Amino acid sequence: IRIIFHFFDSAKCSAINLYIGGKKMAKGYEIGVYYFPNWHPDARNEALHGKGWTEWDILKGARPHFPGHKQPKVPLWGYEDESKPEVMEKKIAAALEYGISSFIFDWYWYEGKPFLERALEEGFLKARNAKDFRFSLMWCNHHWMELYPKKRSTPPYTIYPCVQDEAAFIKLTDYVIEHYFSHPSYWRVDGGLYFSIYDLPLFLQEMGGIEEAKRVLNDFRERVKNAGLGKLHLNGILIERPILRTGEDTDLILNDEILYQLGFDSMTSYVWFHYVQSEYPIGSYQSALEQMRAITKRLGSSKLLPYYPNVSMGWDSTPRCAQTDVIEPLEYPFCNVMDTSPKDFEAGLQLAKDYLDSSQLNTKMFVINAWNEWTEGSYLEPDTEYGYAYLEAIKKVFEG
Repeated sequence: IRIIFHFFDSAKCSAINLYIGGKKMAKGYEIGVYYFPNWHPDARNEALHGKGWTEWDILKGARPHFPGHKQPKVPLWGYEDESKPEVMEKKIAAALEYGISSFIFDWYWYEGKPFLERALEEGFLKARNAKDFRFSLMWCNHHWMELYPKKRSTPPYTIYPCVQDEAAFIKLTDYVIEHYFSHPSYWRVDGGLYFSIYDLPLFLQEMGGIEEAKRVLNDFRERVKNAGLGKLHLNGILIERPILRTGEDTDLILNDEILYQLGFDSMTSYVWFHYVQSEYPIGSYQSALEQMRAITKRLGSSKLLPYYPNVSMGWDSTPRCAQTDVIEPLEYPFCNVMDTSPKDFEAGLQLAKDYLDSSQLNTKMFVINAWNEWTEGSYLEPDTEYGYAYLEAIKKVFEG
C-alpha cells in the first residue's frame, strides 16, 4: 500500500488529501474532465496570429452583447501558460482535491504531427504531481477552422484539414502508443487504455465505411497489445447536432449500433450543446437540464454498449466571434448562450449521479465539459465571479 499526503496551497485554501496507490479513498465514481490546450504559445498559432498569441487574447477581448450577458470571463488564477510544469501542478492539485479522476486532453494531429501538444508534453507530463493523477486523450479529428475570431461575413474555412487515411491513422496512433499509452499515469477504464474519438462520422467517411474502419481500429488494438500495454478502451462521442461543420463533412449521425459494429467499448458525449435546443439570446440551464434528462435516459437505454453521461458547465462561444459583429444565431460560433451558476451545475451533476447509481455500469463514470474551455463558456477553473464554486459542487454531490 502506497500512502501519499498531497499538499495543495493556493490563494484560496490549503488542503490535505489522502491517497492509496494514487487514487482518492472512499470514492466510487470516475470523473473525466475535458481539457482544451490552447492556452500556451504554439508555433503554428504564432504563424497565424503573431508572436506570443494564445487563446487568452480572444478571451480578454470578449464583451457583453445583450442584457445579462456576462463577458468577459476572468480567470482567478490569471492568464497562465499551461505548458509550464509549475502551472500544471496547480491544476492537477485542484483536480485531485475536488475528486476528478482524469483530464481528457483534446488532442490534435495535423500535417503529420501533433498540434497544441505542449500543454500535455511539457506541462502535464513534467509536473511533479503527475504521478498522482491520470490523463487520457480524445482525438479531435475535426478540421481546424478559422475561429480567432470568426467574422459573420466570412464563410467557414479550414486551416488544417484532418487527413485520416489509414497510413496517417497508423502514424498518429503509433505516436500515441509510444508517447502516452506507455506512461504510468495514463487512465484506464475497465482495464483498458481510454482513447476517445470525436468525429466518428468523418472518420468513417475517410476510412471508406464501417468494415474498413473496423479493420483499422482492430489493427490499432493489436499494436497496443503487441507493445505490451494490454487492452485498449475505445470510446465514441455521440453528436446529434454537429456544430463544427464544413462542406466536406458527412451528415451521418452516429448511434450505438454503428459503434457496436465498429467494436467500440463505450460511448459518451462531449457537450450538451450537441443535443439541446436553447432560447435566444440566453437560454436557461434548467431548460437544457430537463432536455438532457430525457436524452441521457434514451442514450443510456442501449443494450449494446455502456453510455457514460455528460454534464456541461455552461455554454457561450461568443468570445470567438468578431466582437464588432452583431451576435445572433448563425453557424458556430454565432450561437445562443446557456446561462449557468454553481447551483445549476450542481443539479446537472446530480442528474449524472442519479443515472450512475441506478445503472449496471462496471465503472461508475461520467465526463464533464470542461476544465478550461473559457471561450466556449464551459470551465471548472476558478473565475473572479464564483471562485472555486463549480469545483466545490463536484465534491458536494459526489463526496458528500
